[in-house]
Amino acid sequence: MSIQSAPIEKKVTVRTIRERKGKEPVTMITAYDALFAGLFDGEVEMILVGDSLNMSFCAEPDTLSATLDQMIYHTKAVCKGARLPLIVFDMPFGTYATPEQALESATRVFRETCAEAVKIEGGREKAPIVRKLSENGIAVVAHIGLMPQSVRAEGGYRVQGRSEEEAKSLMEDALALQEAGAFALLLEGMKAEVATRITETVKIPTIGIGAGNGTDGQVLVWSDMFGFFEAFKPKFVKRYLNGAELIRRGLRQYRKEVRSRAFPDEEHSY
Repeated sequence: MSIQSAPIEKKVTVRTIRERKGKEPVTMITAYDALFAGLFDGEVEMILVGDSLNMSFCAEPDTLSATLDQMIYHTKAVCKGARLPLIVFDMPFGTYATPEQALESATRVFRETCAEAVKIEGGREKAPIVRKLSENGIAVVAHIGLMPQSVRAEGGYRVQGRSEEEAKSLMEDALALQEAGAFALLLEGMKAEVATRITETVKIPTIGIGAGNGTDGQVLVWSDMFGFFEAFKPKFVKRYLNGAELIRRGLRQYRKEVRSRAFPDEEHSY
């Protein structure tokens, strides 16, 4: 049976996502500006303003130098472009080291943008931070597994959950973060069977990226999935469009027409 993807017509909220647990999978995508957020509006349930923009659009080697000011700037733009998806703000490295700092940073995010949730990386050691934010009216997506903000400490990107010990630790992380008040879990770069086991155990929705199809939803970086970012392609990324080649093809045609004076023609002149 063919699955039809009907446009989303009603505003997606934290409650909406919670209620999707174990039902129809949630679709999430990144966005960093009003233009693309507008294109994604009504097509996905969640938009993550990810610190991945530091690599995709700032050509940095990792996400670590993204700043709170930078992320707030991009989130404001995304919120202006998309009115229906739940907007999640990716808390940058160094802005939530303690519960107090996390609350100060997230409070600023909520005051200055229309984001409806924040995402933080870390396992059960971050439970006090999740609890602090949740108790102060800030919805939290907790991120476990492969954590890009820890890439230097980890010595690179490594798939998580390869051993039973690692799988058990990830499960403990998930349960602790759920108990602390996270309304959803992002599971990145882990063995599919581990992500499925976590999804079947926790009561909150899980969103996977490189974690198999047993989660309650999926997220991808838009420039990866549409073929605009060409520096490298992770194993878990499926390209749904060869965007970079389409742009180059259009530019070559434009240049050809300018050089031959075919553009602008009478139709495109006053």
